[in-house]
Amino acid sequence: MRTAPAPRRLARPPVTAARHPAPASAPGAAGPEPPRLAVENLTAWYGEMTGVRDVSLQFPANTVTALIGPSGCGKSTLLRCLNRMHELVPGARAEGRVLLDGHDIYERGVNPIAVRRSIGMVFQKPTPFPTMTIAQNVAAGLKVGPRLPKRRQLEIVEHALRRAALWDEVKDRLEHPATDLSGGQQQRLCVARTIAPEPEVILLDEPTASLDPSGTTRIEELVQDLKREFTVVIVTHNMQQAGRVSDVTAFFYLGELIEVGPTTQMFTAPTKPQTEAYVTGRFG
Repeated sequence: MRTAPAPRRLARPPVTAARHPAPASAPGAAGPEPPRLAVENLTAWYGEMTGVRDVSLQFPANTVTALIGPSGCGKSTLLRCLNRMHELVPGARAEGRVLLDGHDIYERGVNPIAVRRSIGMVFQKPTPFPTMTIAQNVAAGLKVGPRLPKRRQLEIVEHALRRAALWDEVKDRLEHPATDLSGGQQQRLCVARTIAPEPEVILLDEPTASLDPSGTTRIEELVQDLKREFTVVIVTHNMQQAGRVSDVTAFFYLGELIEVGPTTQMFTAPTKPQTEAYVTGRFG
């Protein structure tokens, strides 16, 4: 791997290391595998208003972490801090550290575009580029970085669409407008566009909020497939969805991280009274 000149861009580990982390129990392993992504003492503001306050949280490799909590509790703010999209909001700022494979993405000189290539994001509503074809949408993220031959781009587009469980539905109409697709297909197209540049982490901000039950099921199945290759963080208001798709759940309230643990434990034996009240439906 070519070493990028510091501090212009975010250092990224080899793809093989990112996709196949050594298990903690592997012979000769020194200890537990470090988290793919970690937040340390992160506080984020919108002007004078605090969105999240002093959050520290780890996201293990090849797991799905669900962020839950009532509206306005800081879930989406934290998610946007994880790939430096929070700073795009006028007046917004953040302090603390976000470590991707041990590298602080907020360190001076780190290129935010490189960060967003390594930590991709899918939004609440499908956001295909309306003037682009299906194939062009998937290839959009490849424009950042070395220029690729046309044939190689097409190979990556096909591979991404297959990983997003969309190839069989669109392979004969790749040159059609992306807006011809259904809502659920458009959301899977956005997933394909996100994974085409080979990120390390995928962020999902309520990805099924605007979909029907069939589209929701397809996205949830896709999330389970994606964690084999990526670390996934999902914001959801749907408690049943969090239970179905996540390995770890973190509960937020009033901008603070109240509790985090294995999803089964969080929904059956939470340790904090606020968590229990939320997951049992007493408020939210």
